[in-house]
Amino acid sequence: MKSLCLIVFGVAALAATVSAQQQKYTDKFDNINVDQVLSNDRILNNYLKCLLEKGPCTQEGRELKKTLPDALRTNCEKCSEKQRTNSRKVISHLESKKPAEWKKLLDKYDPEGIYKSKFEKLNKRT
Repeated sequence: MKSLCLIVFGVAALAATVSAQQQKYTDKFDNINVDQVLSNDRILNNYLKCLLEKGPCTQEGRELKKTLPDALRTNCEKCSEKQRTNSRKVISHLESKKPAEWKKLLDKYDPEGIYKSKFEKLNKRT
């Protein structure tokens, strides 16, 4: 009976660990230099084409495209602090430097303006 309890406890602990790990997006691309991407129109445009389904995607672009709808819907709940910081930086850059592309992204991923509104409120608090 004691060993059964240990096994159940072990499985529960493992499940909790897996569940906790699934609560965050992958960090395998967190070392990408976002400033470098934003300052290079060719690279940035390739990411934008990927997100807008107008061109091929890199592995990073595919992951971003897969994660973006959930991140928008949940106000980036599963984002690390670095991911939140980088997303704010990217949004700010697109709004000011590439407003036409920013509008296309909003039209595709947030046609009703729900997430943009939530993001702006959240950004005012930080």
